[in-house]
Amino acid sequence: MRHGNWIFAAAMVCLLAGAGLVSNAMAQDAGGDIKQMVLSEAQVKGLISAQPDLAAVAKKLEGVPESSEVSVEKELDEIAVKHGFKNFAELDDVSANVQLVLDGLDPESGEYTDPVVGLQEELAEVKADATMAADEKNALIAELEEALTAIPPLKHKENIELVKAHQKAIQDALDAGGTSN
Repeated sequence: MRHGNWIFAAAMVCLLAGAGLVSNAMAQDAGGDIKQMVLSEAQVKGLISAQPDLAAVAKKLEGVPESSEVSVEKELDEIAVKHGFKNFAELDDVSANVQLVLDGLDPESGEYTDPVVGLQEELAEVKADATMAADEKNALIAELEEALTAIPPLKHKENIELVKAHQKAIQDALDAGGTSN
């Protein structure tokens, strides 16, 4: 992935679910299929503006033992509503759709390549590489094939231009949240 460090809601749900801090239903939504949708400008701006609040929740939970019965669902829903979403699930869906586009954007050129297509091209290059050690090559092939099954193709191409238009603000929000590429 070109944008590996992502603190938006989907990643945070996975983190919190792994620590046992959100319900199984939310964790299943985060780990399941992406509900692809046409994004609106208001949704992308709401997602960006929610980042400081989401980062604060994540920071507050750092170091909380996995055995703790801390629930942040209400707080996450409140953050989502504050930033124009009906609930955290909607914010999470928007986050996943933004991430799907970002995964295909080259950070330098801004050109978009569907991550599935990019992975297929990379897989073909690795398979054709005669200079790579066999064990390293097999491991990389397995990793790429697994990634191909996990990433859905982008259904709503109109989201590309919208995310590109806000790419700097998205990156600034990530940087402010303490992550970097």
